[in-house]
Amino acid sequence: MKNSNVDYSQKVVEMKQITKKFGNFVANENIDLTVHKGEVHALLGENGAGKSTLMNILYGLYQPTSGDILINGKSVSMDNPNVAIANGIGMVHQHFMLVQPFTVAQNIILGTEPTKGLGAVDLKKAIEDVKEISEKYGLYVDPNAKIEDITVGMQQRVEILKALYRGAEILILDEPTAVLTPQEIQELIQIIRNLTKEGKSVIIITHKLKEIKAAADHCTIIRRGKYIDTVKVSEVTEDDLAAMMVGREVNFKVDKVEAKPEQTVLEVKDLIVKDNRKISVVDGLSLEVKAGEILGVAGIDGNGQSELVEALTGLRKAESGSIKVNGKELLNKNPKDMFTNGIKNIPEDRHKRGLILDFSVAENTVLQNYKDSRFSKNGVLNKEAIDKYAEEIVNRFDVRPTDHTTKARALSGGNQQKVIIGREVDNIEVARAATGEAQLLIATQPTRGLDVGAIEFVHKSLVKQRDEGNAVLLVSLELDEVMNVSDRIAVIYEGKIVGIVDAKDADENTLGFMMAGGK
Repeated sequence: MKNSNVDYSQKVVEMKQITKKFGNFVANENIDLTVHKGEVHALLGENGAGKSTLMNILYGLYQPTSGDILINGKSVSMDNPNVAIANGIGMVHQHFMLVQPFTVAQNIILGTEPTKGLGAVDLKKAIEDVKEISEKYGLYVDPNAKIEDITVGMQQRVEILKALYRGAEILILDEPTAVLTPQEIQELIQIIRNLTKEGKSVIIITHKLKEIKAAADHCTIIRRGKYIDTVKVSEVTEDDLAAMMVGREVNFKVDKVEAKPEQTVLEVKDLIVKDNRKISVVDGLSLEVKAGEILGVAGIDGNGQSELVEALTGLRKAESGSIKVNGKELLNKNPKDMFTNGIKNIPEDRHKRGLILDFSVAENTVLQNYKDSRFSKNGVLNKEAIDKYAEEIVNRFDVRPTDHTTKARALSGGNQQKVIIGREVDNIEVARAATGEAQLLIATQPTRGLDVGAIEFVHKSLVKQRDEGNAVLLVSLELDEVMNVSDRIAVIYEGKIVGIVDAKDADENTLGFMMAGGK
């Protein structure tokens, strides 16, 4: 994006020599960051590099161990978020902070409600204010809609509106595209352009290189808590950015030999699954996944993918149909039965379905099999064995920080994902050795919120499972990922598979046409 709105004579944010320590762990070490008025500035780094920590310091959620912060040339002590808000800083966190049963307008005004008469909330004025701001920046949201009834993309708009309502001139967006569809990403980039046109400055925390190239003017790269460089985005390639971020060249193409599919592991026939509204969102769906192949499921969000995976993992009852794994009927079995009969799962939502956030990393690695003789005896957990096992997972899957006693919630999103992937891959290997049967790995949005180095690692892990004779079902909204990793691609539309193509014959236009319902 060519942004002519940047005023280089005006530095709105200067962070100088910022260091942040948590005990002995150094999250940020002497980092500098300068943002100009009207600029889109990307903050790039691997999972756990210290990006969110640095921005949480700017927003007053953390206080730096040392260093200075200047806002519009004036030194500010960011003691808490109220100080940041008073200085025109707003932050949209990766995991939204909205009250689900409240309306859009109620969420936006929460804590700063306009009043009338005897202190009653003037909701009519609030709705008018919200409409005015949303139209000004192209953030079209219905003020009367309930949060629980709107899409994730719309919820993000509400978070942005909330910050603008409080007078934000500097907006921090933490992993803003991690949960958006490709169309919503394009809409967000347009919203960011609208904001800078009005003189706002935007800081994007991200590791999506394509979006940095599309939206940012400058990019500051940090690696393992240290400042690496600040570059003009128009003067560098995606490969340059990736190498600076991970400290080595990154291979964007998935290296894999041709698949050698064998027997059918998963067979789904005429499956019907209803959503919470009692509407059939999986509507007579049939598909097969064979040992030694990766079947990718491509589709626009909301076409039954989540409900399909929930039925396959025992989290949602199906109305009718058949789900067989290695010839055994598993329709409407519970999650434990699905697990013990060969289905291992990297879930779509790592917080809701993958981890217990207040448990340690070690405890999370044995969630499904803590009753195994490896980890307990006569109902008593063998802490030493669990710790040793967790250490192996942490080292093998490069989880950071490396301390397995750390609570899962203290890890970055990408490192939380690595814990889940490490656990599921190990579960497959153990089950395969014990039963001699091919296992099914379901990977739903497995690289959501991961940096390029971690994505490369996850893709290699999926291909390795395929090459070891297991079946992999990859469900992803990232079309590039589906095309790059899969051997065959099944396109889902309105709860049905509308076509299956060989990945080597697939192109974006054909898949896009099918994803929109074309035959």
